Amino acid sequence: MLVYEDKLSGDELVSDSYPSEVTTDGCFLEVQGSWVVKGDVEIDTGANPSAEGGDDDIGGGSNEQKVVDIIDAFELVEQGEYGKKDLMSYFKGWLASIMEHIEEDQKDDFKVRVQTGIKRLVGLRKELQVFTGPSMDPDATMVFAYYKEGASAPTFIYFKDAMKEIKC
Repeated sequence: MLVYEDKLSGDELVSDSYPSEVTTDGCFLEVQGSWVVKGDVEIDTGANPSAEGGDDDIGGGSNEQKVVDIIDAFELVEQGEYGKKDLMSYFKGWLASIMEHIEEDQKDDFKVRVQTGIKRLVGLRKELQVFTGPSMDPDATMVFAYYKEGASAPTFIYFKDAMKEIKC
């Protein structure tokens, strides 16, 4: 299994155990999230507690909740809405930091890819959810999510060049 770690913060952001694809421009890894139920799950044993003189609510209620698997598994923290100005400011600082982690012979190609990617994200900004990893480092690589048309769960967008593959 591969785990993808942010080169800036060291946060684990996603793994190859989720359905994913690299975008045609090579800038992003898009990963499909899904909704899952987390917590105590009630199991119907067929018994009728009230007919047997027991309490209908023996367990005191259910602790189950519906969560997005990637957010839950990698402890992503939502950052709220970003306007165009906020996103551009973030990307300016992020680009300066991430360029130090890009191989010298890859920097020109990366600059072309990332500019196209940033334009795409800025265009989607009203639909995006923005996340940091569990360290909540505001200068680290952010994770973006949006709902593709007709999708019931979010697609997560990761800058491919900002992640380091770790074999587990």
